[in-house]
Amino acid sequence: MLSVQQQQKWIKDGRGDGELSSYKPWLTVRDLSSLGRSHRIYGHKTKRTHHLLSDLELAIFLILEWNPLIQDIREQFPLRIEQTEEIARLTCIPHPAVRGIKQIMSTDFYVFSSDAMNPRFSIQAKYQKDLEDIRTIEKLEIERRYWQSKEIPWQIITEQEIPKVVFDNIKWLYPAIRNDDHINLYDQIEFYVKQFHKYPNLSLINLAKKIDASYDLEIGTSLSELRVLFAQRYFKFDLKLNYKDLVPPNIQLGDLTTWEEVRYAANQ
Repeated sequence: MLSVQQQQKWIKDGRGDGELSSYKPWLTVRDLSSLGRSHRIYGHKTKRTHHLLSDLELAIFLILEWNPLIQDIREQFPLRIEQTEEIARLTCIPHPAVRGIKQIMSTDFYVFSSDAMNPRFSIQAKYQKDLEDIRTIEKLEIERRYWQSKEIPWQIITEQEIPKVVFDNIKWLYPAIRNDDHINLYDQIEFYVKQFHKYPNLSLINLAKKIDASYDLEIGTSLSELRVLFAQRYFKFDLKLNYKDLVPPNIQLGDLTTWEEVRYAANQ
């Protein structure tokens, strides 16, 4: 529970304000440490640490981070209390409060995109079982109307909308997105393309092991290099296929522009 004074202090401190690296979420992992399944994770798009309060929020965040159109992700975004109070009054829905003190509501994600058709949208992460609670539905209705009044799309995402294999793939790729070791990148890509053609029936895991053994490399070296190439989109695959089950025919060269840039740099 936040007292009125504490809520006012958080507003004065700039929580909910800013953009990209300067944005401050309304709620942080430290504020709700008793929830258990919370995560602090660095955002490559925003260049700051994001505060995610559930495994579902983590899954949604990683998918947003992977999307090249997404420009800014603002988690735990506060809603203006005077507006949510007015919506509650008009709909006869009790405003969220604890011991009589009305609480500022928040949306899990407020997202900015370069997609001209959908430049801004908001997301509330909810587990399916939570949607069986009438009070939860009431609070979601206040939130829905809030974003509707601003003509900003809002949606609920549950664990049923997040394919586990997609989440697992992105979770594997994410730590390698900003690996800056580009030594002999063109040669590296060309080498793996040849290996894909040479061993088309080997799984990615077994192919990586074979390369490590053939070139007397430390176990895991080739898979680590391939992960970087996938994470930085020099190679790509359908994220609905588990990376552990990939075979070379499932793997394609990435964006042609990226490939040409690598070739140009290699020839300078």
